[in-house]
Amino acid sequence: MSIESQVDQILFAAIQEINEQLPAGQTIAAEKSTLLFGREGVLDSLTLVNLIVAAEQKVQETLNISITLADDRAMSQKNSPFKSVESLANYIVMLVKEKSN
Repeated sequence: MSIESQVDQILFAAIQEINEQLPAGQTIAAEKSTLLFGREGVLDSLTLVNLIVAAEQKVQETLNISITLADDRAMSQKNSPFKSVESLANYIVMLVKEKSN
């Protein structure tokens, strides 16, 4: 299985974990096109933090790689990695590949 597919599964599992904590009707669609944060995003800042922590933990559990998603590097990017599920998945893949090399 490719690292991209593994990260998608990890991220969707993190979304599912967060959805279990959210009220009905406020869940996050586990789709790459889902906008997470920003003007049209579905998450408030606290839920975004919870998703970030869940994703970091699941990467550690599944791939045995420790990553930090919310750091200066992520915050200084022109295009936020937290904008959508797809951008977050791409950012996680990049971090995992860097740690694997």
